[in-house]
Amino acid sequence: MIYFSVLSFILIIAAVWFFAYKRSRAVDNTSSEGYFLGGRSLTAVTIAGSIIMTNLSTEQIVGQNGQSYMAGMEVMAWEVTAAIAIVLLALVFLPKYLKYGVDTIPDFIERRYDTTTKRIVSVLFIFTYMISFLPVVLYSGSLVFNKIFNVSETMGIDQLVAVALIAAGIGVIGLMYLLMGGLSLGAFSDTVYGIGLLIGGLSIPVLGLIVLGDGSFFGGLDLIRTNTPEKLNSIGAIDSKIVPWPTLFFGMFFNNLFYWCTNQMIVQKTLAGKNLKEGQKGALYVGFFKIFGALFLVFPGIIAFNMFGDSLSTPDDAYPSLLTAVLPEWAYGIFGAVIFGAILSSFVGALNATATLFTLDFYKPVFRKNATDKQVARAGKTVTVIVGMISVIIAPLISFAPTGLYNVVQQFNGLYSMPLLAIIVLGFYSRYVTAFGAKVTLVFHVVTYAFASFFLSHIHYLYVLSVLFLADVFILWLVGRIKPLDRPFEFQEGRHKVDLTPWKHVKWVSALVVITVIVMYLTFSPLGLAK
Repeated sequence: MIYFSVLSFILIIAAVWFFAYKRSRAVDNTSSEGYFLGGRSLTAVTIAGSIIMTNLSTEQIVGQNGQSYMAGMEVMAWEVTAAIAIVLLALVFLPKYLKYGVDTIPDFIERRYDTTTKRIVSVLFIFTYMISFLPVVLYSGSLVFNKIFNVSETMGIDQLVAVALIAAGIGVIGLMYLLMGGLSLGAFSDTVYGIGLLIGGLSIPVLGLIVLGDGSFFGGLDLIRTNTPEKLNSIGAIDSKIVPWPTLFFGMFFNNLFYWCTNQMIVQKTLAGKNLKEGQKGALYVGFFKIFGALFLVFPGIIAFNMFGDSLSTPDDAYPSLLTAVLPEWAYGIFGAVIFGAILSSFVGALNATATLFTLDFYKPVFRKNATDKQVARAGKTVTVIVGMISVIIAPLISFAPTGLYNVVQQFNGLYSMPLLAIIVLGFYSRYVTAFGAKVTLVFHVVTYAFASFFLSHIHYLYVLSVLFLADVFILWLVGRIKPLDRPFEFQEGRHKVDLTPWKHVKWVSALVVITVIVMYLTFSPLGLAK
C-alpha cells in the first residue's frame, strides 16, 4: 500500500505541474511584469486560488488545530474575521492601489511619502519573509510530511535529517516553479491545489465525525455537543490567552487589515489581475473560503480532543494523529499531494514576493539604474535562488528552537505591522501626513512596542496592538499638523495600468460575506451549537 501511496503522490504532483506549465506558457516570463506579476493576466479563480494557497501552510493547519484542541472554536477568529478585512481589500484598498498604478506596497509608500520610507518597509518585509515565514513553512511542512509518509523510518535516518531532506526537496521544486514559470505557473497550480485542499480538508472533519459517531455523522456531532459543548463556543473569554473577545473589534481587526490589505505577499496576487473586476471577484472568493476554512483549520482539533482526550504528547500532534486515524491508507498519497501543494504554494508565494521587493525596490533603482526589462527579470531569478537556498538552510535549524525563534520573529512582525497600516490608510485619506511623520511614527511604534513587550508581557499582544494602532494614527496625523507640507499632497492621475471598472456585484456580495461571518459566529456560540 505504501508503494501505491508514493506512486499516486508522484503522479498527482506531476499532473498538476504539467497543467500549470501549459497554462503559464502564454505569459512572457522573460519580462519583469511577466515574472513578478504574471503579466497582469490573472482571472478571479486563479487569483483566489493563489491567495488561498499562499496564505495556507502546514504551520497554520497543524498549529490552529492544535490550539483548538486546547481552547476550542475561539481559534476560528483568525480565519473567519479575516473575511471582513478581505471585503475592505476588494472595496477600498485594491481600487486605490490599481488607480495609482503601483507594483508593490513599498511602491505606493514611495509615491505617497518618499524613497527612504519605502526602503525601510521593503527591508522589513524581505527580512521577515526570508528569516521567518519561508523557513517556518519548510520546517513545519517537512515535519508533517515526514509523519504522513514515515520518511525517517523508511530510510532509517534521524528525523532531523529527514526534515532537512524534505525541506531541500520542497525548496528545489519551489525554485523550479518560479524559474520556469514565474508567478503565473505558481498561480495556476495553486488553483488546482486549492480545490484539492477544499475537498480534502473538508473530508477530514466529516470522516472524523463519522468515526467518532460509530458510523453516524450526526452521532459524532451530538457526542461533541454532549461531552464538550464549551469547545464549540467561538467567543473567547476576556482574559483568554488565545483570542479575547474584545480584540475582535480592535487588535484582531487591525492585524487582519495589515495582513490582507497591506502585506506584499497577499496583495501582489490581486495586483496581478487583468483588471479591477477580476481582482475584486478573486478577493471575495477568498473571503468566503476563509469563513468556511475554519471547518477544517479549527474544528478537527475539537474532534481530535474527543477522540484522543489528553493522551497526545503535544497539541500539535492533534491533526496528524487525526489524519492517520480516519484516512484509509490508499488516500495517504492523495492527501499527501494536497499537503505538499499547501507547503509549495506558501513557499513559492513568499519567495516571489521577496524577489519582487528586492529587485524592483533595490536592484533596479539602486544597483543597476539602466538595467533592461529582461535584466531585471534575470536578477529576480538570481535573488529567488539565493533567498530560496538561505531558507532551506535555516529551515532544519528551527528544530533547535521550534517555539523560541518563531515567537521572537512573530514579535518582530508587531514592530512594523501597525505603523505600516497607519501609514497606508492615512496616505489614502489625508493630504497632510508627511514622510517625516511616517518615520517618526515608525520610531515611536518600535520603541513603545519594545517597552510593552518587556514590561507589559502579561497583557495579550492583541490588546497592545489595539492601543498602538490608534496611537500610531494620532502620531502620524499630529506630526503632519505640526510640521505640514508646503502644499497638500495630490496623487498624479492616469497612472493605472489596467481597466478600473468595478465588478457590478461587488457591493451585495461583500454584504453577503459580512452576513455569513455573523451567521458563523452565531452558529458557534451559546445561541447555536455551544449550548
